[in-house]
Amino acid sequence: QVQLVESGGGLVQTGGSLRVSCAASDRTLSGYAVAWFRQAPGKEHEFVAAFSRTGGYTYYGDSVKGRFTISRDNGKNTVYLQMNSLKPEDSAVYYCAAGSGVITSSLRNRGAYGFWGPGTQVTVSS
Repeated sequence: QVQLVESGGGLVQTGGSLRVSCAASDRTLSGYAVAWFRQAPGKEHEFVAAFSRTGGYTYYGDSVKGRFTISRDNGKNTVYLQMNSLKPEDSAVYYCAAGSGVITSSLRNRGAYGFWGPGTQVTVSS
């Protein structure tokens, strides 16, 4: 069992930056694929970014590529999402997810992840 807790969400102006964190308690994230998804009101979950299971590769959704960066601190069992040049359309609840045995072709699929955090709200004001 992997317990995930997100933090760092909040309110930021358009063009601003924010970093959200995902901490795993009681267990290392090594060997797990870890991803960020987001969900805006009335919309489906959207893939944002992910680390491959080996941690050697990163993947980004088209809408955030070049603006967001996923990183990790293995010593702290924490994954970060640095968000720059934020836009109002980035407003959503951001969820961290982890999964074992997630293959590359499934990294963008929320169904591939078995463990989820409760989410953290990010609001970008115009």
